[in-house]
Amino acid sequence: MLKSLFTSLSGLGATSLAMGTIGNNIANVNTIGFKGSRNTFADLLASSIGNLSIGGGVRVSSTIPNLMQGSIITTGITTDLAIDGNGFFIVNDNEANYYTRAGNFILDKDGYLVTPEGYKLQGWELSDTGTISSTLGAINLANVVSKAQATTNVNLKVNLDARESAPSNATWWSSYAAGDTLTSSPPSDAFNYSTTLTVYDSLGNDHAVSIYFVKDSTTDNTWAAHYVYTNADGDLVYAGSQNLSFNSDGSLYDDNSSSAITIDFGGGAASQNVTFDYGTGTNEGGTGLDGSTQFSLPFSTNFLGQNGYPGGDLVNISIDSDGVIDGLFSNGQVKRLYQIALANFASPWNLSKVGDNLYNSTTASGQAVVGVPNTGGRGKILSGSLEMANVDLATEFTNMILIQRAFQANARVITTSDEMLTELVNLKR
Repeated sequence: MLKSLFTSLSGLGATSLAMGTIGNNIANVNTIGFKGSRNTFADLLASSIGNLSIGGGVRVSSTIPNLMQGSIITTGITTDLAIDGNGFFIVNDNEANYYTRAGNFILDKDGYLVTPEGYKLQGWELSDTGTISSTLGAINLANVVSKAQATTNVNLKVNLDARESAPSNATWWSSYAAGDTLTSSPPSDAFNYSTTLTVYDSLGNDHAVSIYFVKDSTTDNTWAAHYVYTNADGDLVYAGSQNLSFNSDGSLYDDNSSSAITIDFGGGAASQNVTFDYGTGTNEGGTGLDGSTQFSLPFSTNFLGQNGYPGGDLVNISIDSDGVIDGLFSNGQVKRLYQIALANFASPWNLSKVGDNLYNSTTASGQAVVGVPNTGGRGKILSGSLEMANVDLATEFTNMILIQRAFQANARVITTSDEMLTELVNLKR
C-alpha cells in the first residue's frame, strides 16, 4: 500500500507536467510561428522479484515539438515573411545565431531588418551584378542608394522627310570640328530638322543634347546628324556628326553607329562616349525598318531611349519567393540588395527553445545547414504573410480532459491507499 502511494504520486507529477505543456500550447495560440509540443510518458521499474517486474510509476520522458506548418495569413506588409515548407529564419543578437519561424520583421532605427525583440535577420549582400556575398550577415537597408549611370547608348527612331532638299546654309557646319565651342546657335537655314534628348553624365546630372539633321546635297538618300550640347560653363559645344544613309525604298541602309560621339560636359563629370543608334540597317543585316526611315512623310521623332539615369534613394522594397530583396529607387531603377538565408537541421525536433520565439541548435539537432530558400529542402518565402501557431484548440482541450482524468484517477488511488492504511491501523483495536 505504501508502494501504491508513491506510484500514484509519480502519476500526479507526470500529469501535472503534461497539463503545463497543454497550458503553454493554449497560451501561445496567437503567437506568430509558435510550434506546439506534446509529452511522452515512460514507466518506472522499481524492482524485479524473480520473474515479476514491479512497476514504480510513470515519468515524463520527453517533450516533443509539433513541427507541422501552421496556417498562413496575409498581412500585406512586405517585411512580414512566412516560410512555406521547411526551414528557419536565422537571426542574430550581435553575439550568436538563433533560429525562428516567426517572420514578423520590422526595420529598426539603424535600418536593420529585425524581430520585434531586436534580433537581426541574416542574409547575404548582393552586388550590383547580382553576385552573392560569401559572408552571412545582418540585412541593413539604411544608406542604400542607386548610383548614377552615365549615358553610353541612345536609341532613336525618326522619320526624315524624303521630299526635303538640302538646306541653303548646309556648309555652316564645316566651320566647326568636334569639341569646338559654337559662336551661336545653328541658324534655321543650316538644318532640315532637329530634336532634343536628355543625356546623363557620370554624376547623374541631366543635359540636353540637340541633334540637327542635314540632308546631303550631293549624295542621294544621305543625311548628316550633328550633335550640340551645353557644357557646365554654359557654352554651346559641337560634339561631331555621323552619316545616315537610306535605301531607295526609305529603309535604313547604314547609320554608322559603330563610331561613338565623345561628349565632355565638365563640372567634375567624366568625359563619355555615347553611341547613337538609329536602327539596324540592311548593311548591318537588318530589315532597315526597325528604327529610323526616310519616307515621304513629315519629319517626326517616334522614339527616344537611353541607358543613363541619375542617382536615387531607396523608396520601397519587395521580397520574392527565393528570398531576394529588391529595392525600388527614386530614379526608377530596381536593384537586387540581399538574399535571405534559411537554415535546416537533421533533427529539428531536438532544437532547444530559448524564448522570444527562438530556437538554439544542440548536439542532438545537428548543426544548421544554411542555404537559399527553395533549395535543399528549404521552403519558399511568402512576403506579406505570417505563419500562425499550429496549436489546434480542439485537440488541446481533448488532451486536457484525458490528463485531468488521469490526475483524478491517480488521486483516487492515493485516497484508496490511505483508507486501506487506516483499516490496517485499526486492526489492532
